[in-house]
Amino acid sequence: MLLKTDDKVQLFYQCSGDPANPALLFSNSLGTDWQMWQPQIEALSRHFYVISYDTRGHGASDKPVGPYTLTRLGQDALCVLGALNIKKAHFCGISMGGLTGLWLAIYAPERFSRIVVANTAAKVGQTEAWLNRAAMVRQQGMVDLAKSAPQRWFTERFINNNNTLVASLTATLAQQDAEGYAACCEALAEADLRTSLTKITIPLLVIAGNADPVTTVADAKDICQACPSARLLSLKASHISNLEQPSAFNQALKGFLR
Repeated sequence: MLLKTDDKVQLFYQCSGDPANPALLFSNSLGTDWQMWQPQIEALSRHFYVISYDTRGHGASDKPVGPYTLTRLGQDALCVLGALNIKKAHFCGISMGGLTGLWLAIYAPERFSRIVVANTAAKVGQTEAWLNRAAMVRQQGMVDLAKSAPQRWFTERFINNNNTLVASLTATLAQQDAEGYAACCEALAEADLRTSLTKITIPLLVIAGNADPVTTVADAKDICQACPSARLLSLKASHISNLEQPSAFNQALKGFLR
């Protein structure tokens, strides 16, 4: 299904479960799409009205020319809720989606009951590195980047034992629109919420992967130290922890949100 944001961009979204249940909005990581949440959709649709969407620049959503900003990505999430007439929801985002969740916790807390942010940081990576990656994919496309992604996303053991899943995610990344991906890299380049974390007062669950080379357990601890309402959970996983440890991830969501 498609909805239009306030700036006339079409976002693709999917809903699962009973609309009478509490709403739970999922936001994907950079280079993936809504389908990355399949284990969570299957496990949680009995208890929640689950909405997952493709971040602008990704999947079946529009890919307007960038750069994008974190504020815009946060506003997009609010547009999804608005299009469905949902006044208040839970939220779960990973990596880029997790950073979006931190923005929502700071700037739109009245729209959310509880927020889960996984494998993220208040400042993800280095500004110059993101800008360099944006320039690279605009020049060279997505294929070479996709080849190296599994080593950033998963532990070696998981890669060896889950060839089909890893190949599917790699193919999804290779097929992403280079401009949309680059524009999101530019959003990550400028995004820095470190000085605003103390404003977060709503319940926040911060999930980290103990083998994550991108957003470390130390990054997650920094969020929790700044937010009195936050609690930390570390999983035996790398960067895409919801897929590497789906059972533990789902159990944590159920426990925190219910």
